[in-house]
Amino acid sequence: MISNRNDGHLEETSSSLEAQKLAHVISSNIHKIAQYSAEIQKTLSYFGKPEDNIELRHQLQQKQQLVNHLAKETEKNLKEFGLIKSLTDQRQRKIMKDRLVAEFTTALTNFQRIQREAAEKEKEFVARVRAGSRLSQGLPDNESDGKLLPSGRQNQVQDEIEDGITVEDLELIKERESAIRQLESDILDINEIFKDLGMMIHEQGDLVDSIEANVETAEVHVQQANQQLSRAAEYQRKSRKKMFILIMLLVIIAVIVGIIIWVSVKK
Repeated sequence: MISNRNDGHLEETSSSLEAQKLAHVISSNIHKIAQYSAEIQKTLSYFGKPEDNIELRHQLQQKQQLVNHLAKETEKNLKEFGLIKSLTDQRQRKIMKDRLVAEFTTALTNFQRIQREAAEKEKEFVARVRAGSRLSQGLPDNESDGKLLPSGRQNQVQDEIEDGITVEDLELIKERESAIRQLESDILDINEIFKDLGMMIHEQGDLVDSIEANVETAEVHVQQANQQLSRAAEYQRKSRKKMFILIMLLVIIAVIVGIIIWVSVKK
């Protein structure tokens, strides 16, 4: 019996340590996502300015991929955190997970907003390069609105204007359009993470509802037991009071009888 208790205690301690470790990793990742998002936002402010260059855009893309990787790892860690079993601190664990999910959701929402902004700026850049190449060659500017055409139409337009665009501009356009496609794919990945977070919150909510229901049932039983104990104590108190009164009456009667006998003998 003692061995089983010790094993249970050790298992509970191990689970608690594992939960604390995961919570620390998750918090650290969320902080990094927020930090890199701020750096990406700052980098975006240089787009279209003298500081804007290919190297700057490469650095931006690398940071975006890093944040995307951190987001996927954090989602995985949150799932593992939710699977850790505990007999004593389920409610505290749920509160902690809700807080982490809320912070993670806020960080992801901000990052996704920045991703969309980056995609729009990339599209504007591609449109400017196309327009500049056509104007330099005396060709009509049909895409100066900054919007990308469907892939099939893009290929057709590229074939039509290829002779009027420099090799450097053509390579630059291809590279930026590839970056745009990657951004759009990353945005979809973040959307999937949002869906998984919603499911985790729902499942955790059901679990906690069940735990709370069991706790409430136990509280009801405890209250009923307390009421029964109170009634028993009250009954016992009244019984003792009645017994005390009866003894006092007997003592008084005995004293009276004794006095009567004493007076009779004296006469």
